[in-house]
Formats: sequence, C-alpha cells, structure tokens
Amino acid sequence: MSARLAGNVSREPLRDESRGVGIVAHRDIIVIGASAGGVEALRAVVSGLSPSIPAALCVVLHVPPGSPSALPAILARAAPVPVRAAVDGEPLRQGRIYVAPADRHLLIIDHRVRLSRGASENGHRPAIDPLFRSAAYTFGPRTVGVVLSGTRDDGAGGLLAIAQRGGVAIVQDPDDALHPSMPRSALDLVRTEHVLPAAKIGPLLSELARSEVPEGPADDDPTLAAEVAMSDMAPLTTDEFFNEPAGFGCPACGGALYELPSAKIPRYRCRVGHAWAPESLLEEQAAGLEGALWTALRVLEERAALAERLVIGSAAGGGAHETRYRKAADDALQTASTIRALIESIGVAVDGRSIAPTARQRSR
Repeated sequence: MSARLAGNVSREPLRDESRGVGIVAHRDIIVIGASAGGVEALRAVVSGLSPSIPAALCVVLHVPPGSPSALPAILARAAPVPVRAAVDGEPLRQGRIYVAPADRHLLIIDHRVRLSRGASENGHRPAIDPLFRSAAYTFGPRTVGVVLSGTRDDGAGGLLAIAQRGGVAIVQDPDDALHPSMPRSALDLVRTEHVLPAAKIGPLLSELARSEVPEGPADDDPTLAAEVAMSDMAPLTTDEFFNEPAGFGCPACGGALYELPSAKIPRYRCRVGHAWAPESLLEEQAAGLEGALWTALRVLEERAALAERLVIGSAAGGGAHETRYRKAADDALQTASTIRALIESIGVAVDGRSIAPTARQRSR
C-alpha cells in the first residue's frame, strides 16, 4: 500500500448533520458517473431521492477543462437535498450531493472531498474511475456505484472495484440511455442485479442507503491503493507497482504504457499516471492516427504545391529539372489522394457508428 494513502484513509462512519450521530455499517457513500446524455439522466436520478437519504452522494460528469460546470445549479432545481460544487478539503456530510468541478478529479480521502489535478484517465479530468476507486478503497461494502449515460468505457473499471470490495453496482438500462456505450461497457465487465431506467434509480438509492452491510473494512488491495494515490498526485510512478510493459504508447504524453496486474480486462497506465481502459485507448489511438494522417496530407499538399512552382520556374530551361519536378508533384498528389481515402475510411467510432470527417475537416 502507498504510505501516503495509508496515512490518509479512515473508515469511520459519516456524520448525520441532522442528528449529530454516526451511522455504522450502512451504505452511506453513493458515487455516480455520467458523460454524454448524463445531465438528463442525473436529473432523473436525483429527483427520485428521498429528502432524508442518509448518505453522501458524489457526482462526476465529463466536462471540458475550460468550462465552469452549471451542473450543481441544474441538479439543485431537481433534487430534494442540497447540491453544491465540491470544495477541496470539506468533510462529507449525509444528505448532500457533491459535484466535481471542471478540470479536477473528485476523490474521497479520509472522509473529506479531495480535488486533484492528477493525470487524466480515459482522456478525462474529472474522470469517473478515480472517484469510484477512492470510494471503493476507503468504504468497501458501504459504497454504491452508479454508471449512467455516456460514450466509451470510463466508470467500468471503477464500478468493478466497488463490486469486488462488497459494494453495490447499479447501471442505467442502456435502452434508457441517450448514449448507451458507457452502461454497456459497465455491464460487460461487472455483474449487477440493478439495471434500471434513470427515473427508478433514485428511489433504489434511498432504499439501499438504509440497508445494513457487514461491519469492518475490506482487505487491503495494494494496486487499488496505489492507483488512488496516483490520482491524488502522490509521488509514485508505474515502476513502483507495475512491471509489465504493454508495448503501447500513451496517447496523452507519449510515454510507455504498463498493463495493470490482475485486471479482469486489460487496463493500462503510463509512468506518470495517465490511465486507459481498452475502448478509450482504441478511440484515442484512432484520433491520433487521424491526426497523423492529416499531418501527412498537409505535407504532401505542400510538396505538390512547391513542385508545381518549380515546374513553372524551370519551364524556360526545360529538360531534366522540369521533368523531375513534374513527377514529384504528380507523386505527391497521388499519395495525397490515397491519404484522403484513408481518412474517409477510418472515421471515429461512436456508439458503433462511423463518423466521417466533415467537409471543413477535409479541406484542411
């Protein structure tokens, strides 16, 4: 276990502000993750909560780094309990919803909110997996994890950690989700009895929050502890707890990726902590490939344009130079045509659909 994390973890019960007493051995930590289409799903979930729910709820929605999140205000209009943007260091309280701000991971460390600029996971910060893992490690069977609408597979690995440590896994019914990829990825990885439309999840959470669980912490998991610590910017590298190079490069920083040990499905981290689940890694590789092809197309178009100018400049003299420049221009244009066809063919897979580049992209 990470020494830094071990010193921070506490597994005492949360405090109920309304009564000032601890509630032991109940499912008092609920973590929820959503992405595309998730605002609608989150509103449906929180509107079904009991006003007296004896649990703290933490929410991650994928948002762009430079965009202040309006989610707390949106959810506050639907929820019967207070909703607030999470503040670093504040204690978790029952009967509140804490929302991750833009460009920060939301973690739970020592019964307090922790906002971190740790490495992105699955291309996101905030990401769902860091929150889910931190809750699973700290609270074990007291944790309830919920995966809602979204693309790719962020949240699946974190939900598995919750389930493996005795917590409850809930997944929005893919048929009810605007974007079903994230729920489907979670269902492919995690066996769960609770697959529901978003509107039915809130009442279930209120019921689960009052259910008893076995007392005592779950067994320590050194890999899980290390992953939580890395998300919290601990001075760790993959050299300290992973030793199997995957043979792939990290799309975020270009460093080598290492395969996590004992993972149910392959997951990867680079030396400094960027983490990838398989589907997210595939899509980032596709995006990198498309970027490389656009770069190659630009160089070929510039080469053809330069060769054409040289043809014009050498026309008066004729001879071998003009012929060589003409061939260079023709070869570049022919290769550029092949590259354009490749760009058209790869697209970007979103929920099983292939998205071809737009006309504006093709003109770059």
